[in-house]
Amino acid sequence: MNHIFQHWILEVVGPIATMTLNRPEKKNRIDNTSLEELGRITSIISSNPEIWVVIVKANGDIFSGGVDVSLIGSLVNQETELYRSNLRYAQSFLDQFEALQKPTIAALHGHVVGGGMILSLCCDFRIGAENVIFSLPEVKRSIGVIMGTQRITRTIGMSYTKEMVMLGRPVHAQKAVQIGLLNCVVPLEQLYHEADTWAERIIQLPPLAVGLNKKIINEGQFLDRAGQELEIAAQEKLLGTEDFKEAIDSYFEKRSPIYKAK
Repeated sequence: MNHIFQHWILEVVGPIATMTLNRPEKKNRIDNTSLEELGRITSIISSNPEIWVVIVKANGDIFSGGVDVSLIGSLVNQETELYRSNLRYAQSFLDQFEALQKPTIAALHGHVVGGGMILSLCCDFRIGAENVIFSLPEVKRSIGVIMGTQRITRTIGMSYTKEMVMLGRPVHAQKAVQIGLLNCVVPLEQLYHEADTWAERIIQLPPLAVGLNKKIINEGQFLDRAGQELEIAAQEKLLGTEDFKEAIDSYFEKRSPIYKAK
């Protein structure tokens, strides 16, 4: 079963869905149409219980040249609230795809730039050809990364994220594996075979369990915020206790504290 979109091709064969970014004449740059179609495809996949795993790839010489200038240009000189609203609208399609409760595999080749890199980070697994180059050149254009810097930080950590975002340094395939941008690297001619192999392994597992574990991992990483709120609430209660006052007083009086559990 195939679904042909303006910028995407969706092919479903058994339990495996393959999404192909199909804008090679524009270096697979991502614009509003690409994002809106991504949202439609996400809905199709999400609502089909027979799809168990998703592969994301791209036609042409590179995976993606990043966000299309037309999308960036459309945000220039907008009123603040309109700008924020439009940017949230664009980002929402990536959020929806990332939250898809089915495993996703990105098969990456050539340049993976800006918004194309963010799209790949919305996938659970990333397989790269030996010619992969990740880059975030936005700083050189005096703009910020607008489709989810947090995704980069969560994947490769603060230090490498700063190298890529603040300095605009590209990352090639082997280093990408070392820092966690890629799960593995294969020769270009083996890229799609390797992605299929990963998909075949995944469909041997119970799909609901795989999807639920994805949900736990993706959402569980944010529970440290709830933990921080718990710390704040607990500390607030402690501030009013006799024992807290005793702890402070005894410290400054240089004596052993006498606690009363009050």
